[in-house]
Amino acid sequence: MTEAAGAVREWRIALAGELLEGVPQTIACPYDGAAVTRVHVATPWHLEQAIAAATRATAATRALPAHQRASILRTIAQRIADTAESFATVIALEAAKPIRQARIEVQRSIATFTAAADEATRSADEALRLDAAAGGEGRDGIVRRFPIGPIAAITPFNFPLNLVAHKVAPAIAAGCPFIVKPASQTPGAALALAQLIAETAWPREACSVLPLPARDAAPLIEDPRLRLVSFTGSPAVGWAIKARAGRKKVVLELGGNAGCIVHDDADLAFAAARCAVGGFSHAGQSCISVQRIFVARSVYAAFLDALLPRVAALRVGHPLDEQADLSALIDHREAARVAAWFAEARAAGARFPVGGTVAGGCVAPTVITDAAPGLAVNCAEVFAPVVTVQPYDDFGAALAQVNDSDFGLQAGVFTNDLRRAWRAFQTLDVGGVIVNDVPTWRVDPMPYGGVKASGFGREGLRYAIESMTEPRLLVLNLAEG
Repeated sequence: MTEAAGAVREWRIALAGELLEGVPQTIACPYDGAAVTRVHVATPWHLEQAIAAATRATAATRALPAHQRASILRTIAQRIADTAESFATVIALEAAKPIRQARIEVQRSIATFTAAADEATRSADEALRLDAAAGGEGRDGIVRRFPIGPIAAITPFNFPLNLVAHKVAPAIAAGCPFIVKPASQTPGAALALAQLIAETAWPREACSVLPLPARDAAPLIEDPRLRLVSFTGSPAVGWAIKARAGRKKVVLELGGNAGCIVHDDADLAFAAARCAVGGFSHAGQSCISVQRIFVARSVYAAFLDALLPRVAALRVGHPLDEQADLSALIDHREAARVAAWFAEARAAGARFPVGGTVAGGCVAPTVITDAAPGLAVNCAEVFAPVVTVQPYDDFGAALAQVNDSDFGLQAGVFTNDLRRAWRAFQTLDVGGVIVNDVPTWRVDPMPYGGVKASGFGREGLRYAIESMTEPRLLVLNLAEG
């Protein structure tokens, strides 16, 4: 990474180990509009060169022994650690993510690459007893997974380093070349990562990061030389990708409007504290951000008494302000959308005991009560620092309310009754149920993904490696003639 005048960083296209110029574009911080990045945007020519390079590199990445892939991944993790504050600053300024949260993202990315290194040397081979079936006498089988080849990774703005890591790290572990298209607003962390990878033993042609307009990205989805597309982003775009991908494998991690149940036997202070974190970190711009909170009626008032002061105390500020809890949304259009959803809710009789205002690109931390289920703030993905809170009389009804959604990514259930926790696990139509914590909770090695409109397939290192490899069977006929 280089620094231009006025502390504006300049990023060039990372194409097969080379840094190339493209169409220059300035990126502004969403909080105050200050220029923070000058990025070179790729063209269709750059994309074709990257696909061709990744195709050529397939034999080399496939031949890398497991210990070398693991060593590469650990080297990347260490080099991120060595430049952690620089990564955090880039994330904070481009994404308007508060610097404390940006630092956490950097640490998570280090853990992601480290976990991938462990998975790279963990055998998934199987030995089969083929004589379990008649006619299998004298034959033995071995199943081994092989890398599928080059992959395309399309990543969003909200975790511009760690969600890139969740695609790049398993690709290296599996032995697959990759091309990354980062979000247009937040390319810096991915381009800085590409420069670190170019200094390792990973084949240079096997890594490209291309800031690329969506209009020029069709080959990432449609070109048959790329064997998998892994996409994190909006449901509308994700499902359109799946429809266009043909025979290519597809992994989609899409949106949500995460539900959280607080039963009457829960620790209310703890539940309120966790909801204040899970609903408002990075201004609620996470697909597992707490959005809908369902509270047992007998403790509803007490829960609000615990939650509202915590939300009211949250501080909106510049992303480099060490005291800021949240900052601006990614752009003013998103803030205008949230303002329109607030107007709809108010017109329908919803109450706003905290927040409910929008100023420029910033949405005040907001708690909404008395909001009907069909309002956008409930039934759509708000992707802002907004939660709705509503009472329930029956635990089964609360489960049904969580399920009453087009989405199904993760859900949280606060209860100290193991039977209720198990019932939630059996009933909730989501990819993950988090007991006694918010649906926003995630550690990077775990399987992560959703059902319904929320996605297709799973991330998490071992699970992503499975999608990037194919099982191949070897049958040995060792019977004497």
